[in-house]
Amino acid sequence: MKNLLFSTFVSSFIFIFYSCQSPNGQELYKTHCAGCHGLNLEGTSSGVKLLNPHWKNEEGRDYIRSTVKFGIPSTTMISWEKALTNKEVDAITNYLIETQGTQEAFEVNTEPETIETNQYTLKIEKIVVEHLTTPWGIEFINSDSALISEKKGRLKWLIQGKLDTSFIEGLPKPHLASSTGGFMDIALDPDFDENRWIYLAYSHTNGHPKDKEALGMTKIVRGKISNNHWQQEQTLFEVPDSQKVVHGDRWGCRLLFDREGLLYFSIGDMGRAKDSQKLNKPSGKVFRIHPDGAIPIDNPFVNTPNALPAIYTLGNRNTQGLALHPQTGAIWSTDHGPQGGDELNILQKGANYGWPVITHGIGYNGEVISRKNRKKGMEQPVVQWTPSIAVCPTEFVTSPLFPKWHNNLLLGGLAFQELRRLELRGEKVRRQEILLKGMGRIRDLKFGPNGQLYVLTNSPDRVLQIVPQ
Repeated sequence: MKNLLFSTFVSSFIFIFYSCQSPNGQELYKTHCAGCHGLNLEGTSSGVKLLNPHWKNEEGRDYIRSTVKFGIPSTTMISWEKALTNKEVDAITNYLIETQGTQEAFEVNTEPETIETNQYTLKIEKIVVEHLTTPWGIEFINSDSALISEKKGRLKWLIQGKLDTSFIEGLPKPHLASSTGGFMDIALDPDFDENRWIYLAYSHTNGHPKDKEALGMTKIVRGKISNNHWQQEQTLFEVPDSQKVVHGDRWGCRLLFDREGLLYFSIGDMGRAKDSQKLNKPSGKVFRIHPDGAIPIDNPFVNTPNALPAIYTLGNRNTQGLALHPQTGAIWSTDHGPQGGDELNILQKGANYGWPVITHGIGYNGEVISRKNRKKGMEQPVVQWTPSIAVCPTEFVTSPLFPKWHNNLLLGGLAFQELRRLELRGEKVRRQEILLKGMGRIRDLKFGPNGQLYVLTNSPDRVLQIVPQ
């Protein structure tokens, strides 16, 4: 009895002690706000800069507190009233106020030129720091040149480490009314040297590109570039207007060719979570097609009535990383969770990855999406991240410059501005190591023809080249 009373007393004391501790505003900001507004309040393509010296008074404090708690209607600034306590809102407010005027400490020129990791000292070179606007995907044409897609609807040449600022004419115009829309991933045909086909994913509408009420959906096309003109465009995947949505969000889209030359691409849930479970809806899926847009006869739902025959998997919230395992040929994917529940998955034909029926995350407003994180017939992730790092690109290491990392998996985070290395054992993650932190939102990863690792970042928008020193 005495032991029971003592244990109860200790438990109560611990509960009261931690309940009285002040929330850490900086950590709360990193978890809930940095994904849109940047780790250093510098702003990103998804959220405004939060550096304003005029906020350092009571009026500014009230404005920030109110904005965090209640949000701003008709914008991407949501209400955190249900997700955060009043103490946590105050802690974030205090952190934002105290940080004003200290942005000089966050200047890019203070970033390291080398990084120590478990196996290598990495040399980091910023090869592009100007004339790049929200880059999304990078693909190397040869050892001297690469193409970079920009969110606002441009393709640019990277030639011998220098950005060509001339414009490629004749490109399709993306739907830009959504903060997450625009040009997304690009890919080269497996037989590019012979046929010169370039594949492009973008947010599409038949209405005006900036009309917020226009219908939209992710579209996949291919074309060729000749004399800096986009030519011979072919539509590979497009749904009718009846399957497009207004106010779409989370468009996807990553592209990948497998060993057989089939093209995989992802479309996010477009803000319609339940449609991810509907086979007659395009959102929340990964698709598989032939390079010319034809449907493989062994696609899992090709004979299912009313199903879109290009669907390969369903229940995917917003897949923005696809990578081909160099030994097994399996496709590993990264999927954005809501608040918590980012996932690393291995794609299986016809598999259901559960969104939103099962999830390890909650809504941005703190509401419960599902009380289940497991259900028969739905896949479990290889690993999940809570809080969300906003996991995005992923790439297997095959470069001869990094033999100690052979077949390791690299992945990048947007919100946490991280580049991670995952050691695998079969289909399990054995160890994770953070390689880069706070150098920008990691948007794409590619190994160049000479083995260097190229990292595409947003906020700041640039290209980093990484090699072992």
